[in-house]
Amino acid sequence: MTRIKRGNVARKRRKKVLKLAKGFRGSHSKLFRTAKQQVLKALKYSYIGRKNKKRYYRRLWIVRINAAVRSYNISYSQFIYLLKKENIALNRKILSQLALIDESAFSYFVNSMMV
Repeated sequence: MTRIKRGNVARKRRKKVLKLAKGFRGSHSKLFRTAKQQVLKALKYSYIGRKNKKRYYRRLWIVRINAAVRSYNISYSQFIYLLKKENIALNRKILSQLALIDESAFSYFVNSMMV
């Protein structure tokens, strides 16, 4: 049986995994076996993290809008109801930025809806 030389392919694969494991602590970035396990785990967590980031930011925007709207004696849910009723299509991200950065525009916006 002839000898199969696959050093190139194997080395490439290992180097790819070790490159992804750069910055991990201890043997997690040095030894191939442990690095491979940690890379798989890290990729799984990064996938989950991308989904969680969307949830986290939506929650943050809602909290900011709620805090801004409470100063006008209205709750967040009532505010969103008024938006839908007036057919105003602004998403929560833009509303929270308005409340945070441009308070005068936000106050004008809220007062015009309540009338």
